[in-house]
Amino acid sequence: MRVLVTGAAGFIGFHVSQALLGRGIEVVGVDDCNAYYDVRLKQARLAELAKHKGFSFHRLDIADHPALLKAADGAEVVVHVAAQAGVRYSLEQPFAYAASNMTGHLSVLEVARHSRSVKHLIYASSSSVYGTGSPLPYAESARADQPSSLYAATKRADELMSHSYTHLFGLKQTGLRFFTVYGPWGRPDMAYFGFAEAIMAGKPVTLYDQGRLKRDFTYVDDILAGILGVFDHPPTESAPHRVFNIGNNRSEYVTDLVRLLEESLGKKAVTIDLPKPEADPVETWADVSALAALTGYAPQTRLEEGIPRFVAWYLGWREQRARLPA
Repeated sequence: MRVLVTGAAGFIGFHVSQALLGRGIEVVGVDDCNAYYDVRLKQARLAELAKHKGFSFHRLDIADHPALLKAADGAEVVVHVAAQAGVRYSLEQPFAYAASNMTGHLSVLEVARHSRSVKHLIYASSSSVYGTGSPLPYAESARADQPSSLYAATKRADELMSHSYTHLFGLKQTGLRFFTVYGPWGRPDMAYFGFAEAIMAGKPVTLYDQGRLKRDFTYVDDILAGILGVFDHPPTESAPHRVFNIGNNRSEYVTDLVRLLEESLGKKAVTIDLPKPEADPVETWADVSALAALTGYAPQTRLEEGIPRFVAWYLGWREQRARLPA
């Protein structure tokens, strides 16, 4: 079996590729390896994947449709997790989000539409689609028409484009709304990673609204369990396009995250307080009952377990990074 993984050099794409390779599945990875964050980390992930005989890689922009179509040849499943990430960065570089998240998603849809082999497209959405006005915990049936950032708007647009392609062409698809993913090999632009960097450097950690914001922090292994669950339970004719939350089903204070990082790093954080940015929600919390009903999904990793695991990896990566050319 051959699976195309977009964003294979990224955080989630790397872990998905590893998990599929561990099952003996051939993985074709694609990624443009852009410089949104440290490219050395993306290269290190790819070096790990290259240790597997079943892995091949194409450096390309998913919006380059002819190149993507060629790379996807023979794939039975597409796991599309490539995107321009980051809520706040979308305020600075909006066109990057339109190109990657919307034109790129359309390119993937066209690959699946015209392929003779693709049977299932699994694609990444985001908890940010719930925006403002939805009751907690977020259920998939809640309104998702008030995005508070351009990033959120692009991810909701992806869901709507996917719905139309299923309606028009019968594509079997699963959309996954990820909630604040963290863990080893994570993204440096995420709060937990940035906080660890700041604490180790003795620089201030910025908290918003005195740390009263809450997030559904989801360990990457639990995210993987959800992805593999829908991989193993593809859509049926009666429900050809589904959208599921993948979260930890817990809402926890950002101050708890900082405390656990302090304990694991053995250093105290210097904190400063600022007002919450407009693009940031006050709280996120996933209702995962729909995914649980289909796959038996049950998140296993509490923040108290996941942060020490991340820190153990982070300290090793920090040493490795110091030996690499900038």
